[in-house]
Order: sequence, then C-alpha cells, then structure tokens
Amino acid sequence: MTIETDHDLQQLKHIGQIVAQCLKEMKRLAEPGMSTLELDAVGADFLERHGAKSAPKITYDFPGSTCISINEQAAHGVPGPRTLRAGDMVNVDVSAEKNGYFADTGGSFLIPPIDQKKQRLILATKLALKEAIGVARAGQRINMIGLAIQRVAQKKGYRIIKNLCSHGIGRSLHEEPKEIPGFYDPQDNRKLWEGAVITIEPFLSTRSEAVTEDTDGWTLIAEPGNLSAQFEHTMVITRGKPILLTQAA
Repeated sequence: MTIETDHDLQQLKHIGQIVAQCLKEMKRLAEPGMSTLELDAVGADFLERHGAKSAPKITYDFPGSTCISINEQAAHGVPGPRTLRAGDMVNVDVSAEKNGYFADTGGSFLIPPIDQKKQRLILATKLALKEAIGVARAGQRINMIGLAIQRVAQKKGYRIIKNLCSHGIGRSLHEEPKEIPGFYDPQDNRKLWEGAVITIEPFLSTRSEAVTEDTDGWTLIAEPGNLSAQFEHTMVITRGKPILLTQAA
C-alpha cells in the first residue's frame, strides 16, 4: 500500500509494534525442551491480548499463529511437537493484522550454548538487512536492495536463498511490489516510491540457494546440513531513511 494519511501511518506503527513485541516475547521465552507448538502458543496469546489476528492464519489458513523454523527449515515452519534443543538455530516469523492494517517481522536466534559459526551467520544476516534498509528510499531502483544483500553475503562467505523474497504489505499480507529479490537482478527496473510500505527480509545460508516444500505442504526446507538465517522489518519508504515500523521500542 501507499501511505495516504497520518491515520494510515499511526495504524501501521501500532500493528508494527505489536508484532515486534510479540517476536521479542517469543524469543525471550524460548528454551530447550519447549515444543514449537508451545512457543507458538506464546505468540498466539500475545496477539490475542493485543487485539491482533495472525496474518498467515487469516490469509492462508496456516496451521499456526506464527511460523517457527529450526535448523534445516528456512521458513514457514509449522508449529508442532518438535522440541527446541540446545544449540538449535531458530527462526520466528510474526505477521499480524489489526484494524485492517498488516505488519510483518522476523528474526533468527540460537538456543544456548552459542555456537560461534552459527552466530556469524546471524550477524551477517543482520548486517545484510541493515545495508539493504540503507539503500531503500523513494526513487531508488528496487534491485539495489538485492545488491546490498548480495554484497554482504559475498563478503561474509554465504549464499542467498533466491526463491524467498521481500514484498509489499499494508492492507494485506502480500501486496505490490509482490516480489523484491534478495539478490541483484539487473533486469529489474522497478523503483521505490514515497509512502510505499514494504518488508525487507534477507535469507542468508551456508550451502543452499533454494528451498523446497516439505511434506506438510508449508515448511520450506533446504538441503541436509544447511543452516540459514532471516531478519525482517516492515517499513515505510521516504525520500530519506525508511520509517521502521517493526523495530521493538
């Protein structure tokens, strides 16, 4: 969507803070022995208490309130009986709707003890998001987002999962521009515009450049032994720095 009024902006900021705080709470409470279904219940309860609805549930009838992916799972992990274990790489993606406005955020973290190899992947993905946000402004070509991510991945020695991408958001979970690649596509001549609401969500990995759908019909998995990390913010494009809606206050 395109921001048209201050009401639009305030409502987006409101739902943005809800998903940001929900992610923060889920990360705080995640511990070894907890099932992903139990962790999802933390998120579901948080959203309900704040008057928000799970976006994947109301949009796609996803079998969970949040997406929780572990280790070889890159995205859209279905909450269930799988338990968190020491050393696991966990990704939580929280998207929700309130008052007709949507916001989307996500982040990867480790269940202690911290493995430095995995931590480097997390830090590199955080950096990729920061660098991509730094080039996202009105009039800029959309492919500069992918170029910023690609440069970080190459410098740090990681690959990019190319069939997962960022997207427009606002009045629904996925809007124009529907696909914002996490790598440089020289043929993509689209430009960002002032007031556009988008996500940026780089996926860096150790081995894989693509994911496939698991047998549950939802979870996206990479090749055996691969690890990936993802970080995501929803933002409003301006002529200067974007307005980050999902940065926890």
